[in-house]
Amino acid sequence: MNSGMKKSLAVLVATMTMTSGAAYASTDSPPAKDGYVQTTAASVKQKMEIKVNGVPIAESGYQNGDEKEMMLPLRAVTEALGFTLTWKQEDLSVELNKGNLFTTVKTGVDRYAVNKMEKSLGIAPVLLDNKMYVPVSFIGEVLHGTILTAGNSVSITMSEQVKTMTTKGVVTSVYSSDKFSSVHINGINTDGLVLNVGKDTVIETADGKKLKLSDLKPGMAVQAEHSLAMTMSLPPQTPTYKITVLDGTDQKELIGTAGAIEDVRTGTNGEISLVIKGEGLTETSPDEVVLRLADTTLITHENGEPADKSKLVKGAKVIGFYNTMLTKSLPPIGTAWKIVLEDVPAE
Repeated sequence: MNSGMKKSLAVLVATMTMTSGAAYASTDSPPAKDGYVQTTAASVKQKMEIKVNGVPIAESGYQNGDEKEMMLPLRAVTEALGFTLTWKQEDLSVELNKGNLFTTVKTGVDRYAVNKMEKSLGIAPVLLDNKMYVPVSFIGEVLHGTILTAGNSVSITMSEQVKTMTTKGVVTSVYSSDKFSSVHINGINTDGLVLNVGKDTVIETADGKKLKLSDLKPGMAVQAEHSLAMTMSLPPQTPTYKITVLDGTDQKELIGTAGAIEDVRTGTNGEISLVIKGEGLTETSPDEVVLRLADTTLITHENGEPADKSKLVKGAKVIGFYNTMLTKSLPPIGTAWKIVLEDVPAE
């Protein structure tokens, strides 16, 4: 390659880099001028007709010859499915939201965010003809829709009937931000289940009193109605439609420690204490604590069912919940409000 050709190629690449960011500012605007470069136009590719829930849409997809993958116009398809899209000019990405489902798509990056996890589909989103296109597998793998292809057409359906399941558990942490909220139950770190909470998630007490996410505290027993679909992460995550608090609404400042029982102590008055060593659930929770079992202490399985006190033996995995009134000894000593016994999977 001579120096003139190298220089021309460098100018072409630089022009594409500087101008491609404007390509998605508006899906209804004409292609950008003043040096906008597009290496392959969708118009010269094999067009694919698209139906969404049985209704044809104006936009068409195309067959990617190199990857042998059908590509779909992201905005036209997802808006027809009821999603809200937000374009992020700073990194050429799109945020999609519908109910409890939130995901992001970034130009040129084969990583699709689902429930805070990322998965690859083998082909990255592209900007062509002032529109972002994604592989047809995005509909099934990320949005959990149904795809049917026949010749030069594709039919996309997404049933409004949500298939759900119910899980009972105990809250171990609550996370909330402007973009994402979740409730972790039945464990910490890689254990348990993460319930992803959206604006449409209903949170209430067993008698129907409405609650806010901020009302959920560690130690509360809850029943969650959530999607059958879960991520393959540890812990798995799932969109959640309803959280019902079964107990503990009167507890305001509970903290907790998850781990194994290091020792079971019996005092001269017959009082039983558990030495739990593991990891504190909050910044103020010690990693090792001695908890006295009072007559009012709740002892339950992860699903909230009562557990026998005799199961609290050395080596058993538990989560202990208690208030902030602890001795200044090492380890600190307090009174257990609830002890949750980790269920051992059947072999």
